[in-house]
Amino acid sequence: MGFTPELTTRDWNAEWVGLQKARRAADDSSQWDERAKTYHKATMPPSPYARDFIDYAQLEPGDTVFDMGCGTGAISIPVAAAGHQVLACDFSEGMLQVLRGEAEKLGVGVETKLLSWSDDWEAKGVGPGSFDVACASRSIATTDLRASLKKLSGVARRRCAVTLPVGSSPRVDEAIMSAIGLQRQLGRDYVYAFMILVEMGMRPEVRYIASTRHDTFEDGQEAYESLRRMVVDAAGPMVPEHEVECALDALRTWVAQNLVANPDAGKTNQFGEVEKALRLKEPRKVTWAHIAWNV
Repeated sequence: MGFTPELTTRDWNAEWVGLQKARRAADDSSQWDERAKTYHKATMPPSPYARDFIDYAQLEPGDTVFDMGCGTGAISIPVAAAGHQVLACDFSEGMLQVLRGEAEKLGVGVETKLLSWSDDWEAKGVGPGSFDVACASRSIATTDLRASLKKLSGVARRRCAVTLPVGSSPRVDEAIMSAIGLQRQLGRDYVYAFMILVEMGMRPEVRYIASTRHDTFEDGQEAYESLRRMVVDAAGPMVPEHEVECALDALRTWVAQNLVANPDAGKTNQFGEVEKALRLKEPRKVTWAHIAWNV
């Protein structure tokens, strides 16, 4: 029997846990280690997303910062460059290696630690109230959201900040999913985090960070296969197989209608990637909910 999130539950974490079981399995650390090989993004100056995240986190002079799920350092490196002591943690050693390389190249000091959401943080040296500010940028969509929010709050002396997707995410495009008839599969992950924090007695503040990205492709088949993976992953076991097949048929037509020549083909973009021959007519739009709370 399929799972349908109602967003009207009295136990927000229980529904969240059910939703995660209905989605495709999250990537493990080895998969992120492989992905890190292509993550050579420039981290200074910080991206517009990182600037907004840091601004909304309301760091004060001298604050120490815990960055959980730090990836390649999009938040950690600019924060450290601004003079803060930072502990950057991730469950992917590959990501941490890229971060350390970027930090060394830029002359920025960042301490790193291999750490997952499921680890015993105190046993690994991250005890209660260890940092002024604790954050998790695009990394807190864990199986047990309440446990993760509680852990993050426990580490902070003053403030916490996280981001979760609003409908679209880097992996799921709201406009495309709507165009092919799968609008109902879009997540509203930030709603769960907000309501769980309210249940925990916090007073969460929500602001939104909008960003755009142009995915590029060598040809139409590469574009279709890339977006096909997005559709199949987003649908997961929640959508009947025949509906997925109908959506994929619609996707092939949508790609043919929306793929155009890329005027920046051959150039290097802001992520250090070489632009390919084709791109979509309109950039993909991703909106993040920045949720912050004082502890």
